[in-house]
Amino acid sequence: MTLQAIIGQKIDQTQKFLENGTRIPVTRLWVKENVVVSHKTIDKDNYSAIQLGFGQKKKAGKAQMGQTKGAGLTTAPKFLKEVRMEKELSSVGETINAAEVFKPGDMINVTGISKGKGYAGVVKRHHFKGGPRTHGQSDRERAPGSIGQTTTPGRVYKGKRMAGRMGNETATIRNLEVVDVSEDTILVKGLVPGGRNSLIMVKKVGENKKFVPLYKDAVGTEDLPQVSDDVRQGKVRGGNELPHSAGDARVSDEEQTNTTPSLSDDSQNDSEIKEKDKSGSVISSPENGQSVSSSEDENKEKEDKENAK
Repeated sequence: MTLQAIIGQKIDQTQKFLENGTRIPVTRLWVKENVVVSHKTIDKDNYSAIQLGFGQKKKAGKAQMGQTKGAGLTTAPKFLKEVRMEKELSSVGETINAAEVFKPGDMINVTGISKGKGYAGVVKRHHFKGGPRTHGQSDRERAPGSIGQTTTPGRVYKGKRMAGRMGNETATIRNLEVVDVSEDTILVKGLVPGGRNSLIMVKKVGENKKFVPLYKDAVGTEDLPQVSDDVRQGKVRGGNELPHSAGDARVSDEEQTNTTPSLSDDSQNDSEIKEKDKSGSVISSPENGQSVSSSEDENKEKEDKENAK
């Protein structure tokens, strides 16, 4: 029979995604370096078990150090727990990691000390409904109501649910699922009793045959495909040019020279006419081939008309 339990501490809570896209809440448990401190045998102790030590105690007395002398430890463990085993498969002083006990898909029970809530009423502590809010009731909204009978039995039964101190007691959450395991941490699907850094005991109880693994993160940057020169220049790997957007101004010099509109013969002649007309010389019109008079000829015609009058 292999080891089925381990000691650890609750780290925090987060969320992960499964391969099918489901988002789940997970709790991280730190279970690094559980040390086998001693063995309990049937001949000597009337039962078979091993004693696990977890953590390191800053100050330990001689009696506490005497418990760890057989394991060869220089410091006393902060926590000691016994785990029942039929056979002594682990030697004293051996270190046990999480990966040696659990694997993804295992079903576990987690035992810890729940968070203390202080003195609480029956509505918060036991989820009572409370009394009516109408029909003349003024102070019965969160009251417990009757707690017993009359003369018979004439007392309140033991275990009656009433107001009192809430939390700060041993609690066990059953049938939680292990979703990931490393050398010193366990990712558990669901919630675990206790606050951060609180002591917990993890026991393996079965295996989920319909286990869905976690979605692994993307590969590192060194494993990603490199961008080729064709892609940087605007071409895909097949050689086809990528379509430019309407606002894309990436045009080469050759494209600019090729796309510049060339002047036709008519437009060139028109421009020559305008330039020569300003200088006052006679030029030929491209449309009818007739001569065009200059400004001097126009002045002479005006003088002839005035003399004729």
